[in-house]
Amino acid sequence: MKKIIRIGTRSSELALWQANTVSNQLNYLGHETEIVKIDSIGDTVLNKPLYDLGTTGVFTKNLDIALLNDKIDIAVHSLKDVPTVLPQGIVQAAVLKRGLHHDILVMKKDEEFFTRKSATIATGSLRRKAQWLYRYPNHTITGLRGNVNTRLKKLSENDWDGAIFAMAGLKRIGALPDNILKLDWMLPAPAQGAVMIAALEKDRDILNICAELNDKETEICVGIEREFLNKLEGGCSAPIGALAMIKDEELKFKGALFSTDGKQKVEFSKVVPVNHTTDIATFAANYILDRGGRKMMRKVGEVEKELNIFSTKNLSIGQKSALDQRIGTDMSDFITIRFNRIKAAVVKQPLKHVIFTSQHAVESVLDSFVASELNFEHIYCVGRRTKRLIERRIGKVTHVENSAAHLAKYLSEQIGNEAITYFCGDKRRDELPSILSNNNIELHEVVSYQTLLTPNKLVKKYDGVLFFSPSGIESFLKDNTVGTEVAFCIGNTTAQEAQKQFKTVVEAKLPSVESVLDAVNDYFKK
Repeated sequence: MKKIIRIGTRSSELALWQANTVSNQLNYLGHETEIVKIDSIGDTVLNKPLYDLGTTGVFTKNLDIALLNDKIDIAVHSLKDVPTVLPQGIVQAAVLKRGLHHDILVMKKDEEFFTRKSATIATGSLRRKAQWLYRYPNHTITGLRGNVNTRLKKLSENDWDGAIFAMAGLKRIGALPDNILKLDWMLPAPAQGAVMIAALEKDRDILNICAELNDKETEICVGIEREFLNKLEGGCSAPIGALAMIKDEELKFKGALFSTDGKQKVEFSKVVPVNHTTDIATFAANYILDRGGRKMMRKVGEVEKELNIFSTKNLSIGQKSALDQRIGTDMSDFITIRFNRIKAAVVKQPLKHVIFTSQHAVESVLDSFVASELNFEHIYCVGRRTKRLIERRIGKVTHVENSAAHLAKYLSEQIGNEAITYFCGDKRRDELPSILSNNNIELHEVVSYQTLLTPNKLVKKYDGVLFFSPSGIESFLKDNTVGTEVAFCIGNTTAQEAQKQFKTVVEAKLPSVESVLDAVNDYFKK
């Protein structure tokens, strides 16, 4: 290949060091190169920490665009800044041999400040902030952005006790001070210290050339770290650390997720043979998520949003992502469910007609009995999700409605004077029993679970509050007063309760969490 290889890079001193390193290696292989400088939002917006920019890829997007528009042939990145999912058409062409992965503390003077009760440390990284506060909870973290030289200058101009840097960056540009402390205890960002070359997937000539620069051991290690990051659904905005190292035919992996305030940590570590590393990243991520990581990920700091809502039920990451990007979300479970032990005599004989009006009722019955012990001839329920749960765990549903009142009216017309067993909670609504009683239908109620109120006082104002049951509203009102916020409700019963307190109430079209979120998006679009 005789054409000049155009190398895209950011214009900072460190980025140029990386690009020139790639250029020199390509020159050594006989290829002519040209450096093309392209800056990013991460370089130009310096008054906010990375996690306040609200996106991964703040340092790579403009280079991606240049690649796709044929302005450059390859892009050189610090791999820790690259999103774990690359844009369509762009691939990882090579990873150079990894440099130092450690973080270091550059001290303003010396270590004397550690003897004090408090200290101020500067960093723009949420990962570094969380780990430092986990170790030193009495210290204060202040934001610090800019290229390496800018950050060193800011440290010298302020009265901070120190600032955290990647050791590799300082060493590569010859700016490593004497007064440093290597932070061996701090887990680096996934792929920290590694330089990556990106290219177009269709450019086979470039890919073949770059393959000669690839370091296989580094590729394996950073690949595992980045897969771990991807499985946790994190990026620059999540306090995640990971490190994989190969020694004596063994791979040692360690990964951790921290709460943003540094008060919590979930960690995983394992040593495996180097030829048995296929699923270690997935296993590690699932281990962390299953031990409190999911809840911690929900609380990861967000960009300040144009609109803010509060959910009285914890939402999954997937559910949260369904909201419009303008909408910020806080959440907490305002009710807790406790299952009762149901006496065996209740289901000893076959039951002809059985009602479930919630998933909690279904789960409470299955907490006391296995499905083979349940002989239900006809099952009636409220809600599609409840129906799916019943048919997956117990058996076929005879009829489903969107509300308890509608179900009661249907039963009044269909089953005559036959008795019905109703599995419900201790705070069940009166509509269904009242309607059935007025139609002379015998109802046997089995209180299979308790709804416990777990109220929280909101510390800021919200544009909307999401409610998923009348009990959630009751719990909310324990410690909060209603202002101008909109109440978004999962169904008619919840909406009727909300209308007693809220001026504006929006009812979801369907009784599901997803439908409530759709209602939020639709309302604020208008």
